[in-house]
Amino acid sequence: MAQKATASSRSQKSTVAEIDVLQNWEQLHRRVAGLLGIEAVGRSVGTDPLGAHFLLEGGIPNRAIDHLAGCLKVMGQDSLEQAIGMSLRTLQRKEKKPLGLLSHEQAGRAWQFAELLTKATAVFGTQEEAEQWFERPAIGLNQKRPIDLLTTPAGVRIVEDYLERLAYGVYA
Repeated sequence: MAQKATASSRSQKSTVAEIDVLQNWEQLHRRVAGLLGIEAVGRSVGTDPLGAHFLLEGGIPNRAIDHLAGCLKVMGQDSLEQAIGMSLRTLQRKEKKPLGLLSHEQAGRAWQFAELLTKATAVFGTQEEAEQWFERPAIGLNQKRPIDLLTTPAGVRIVEDYLERLAYGVYA
């Protein structure tokens, strides 16, 4: 029993440490850019929120969505569509023009989802667990699935706040 409590305590400390690391904009942006394949196309991520803004404002390639889809381990295409607010048909059109640029709104939604996925991965320890969490009803979200709340800026903020509470052990 004591061994189990020690392992749990160690796990909680590492999760908190990982969340602290993710509050460092530079590291967070690098992980998000990795999910979107930004650096692979020679774009700079920046080290602060303003850098992310300028990156998105300048446009990110359509293939960032394909890269993100390729990085998903558990979530299906329909969940990705819901998370970034793009229909299958729109995604198919984007695939035909990989060097084209996402609109500001599309790039922003893709970035937001990649950022949330990065934070959830830090909280849950693995990307697989994080992806599953997005698709399960959560007590702290009034039994709503986190992915269902990503359709509005207010919903995104609610999911961010809930993830932060989970990281620090506040479950309700």
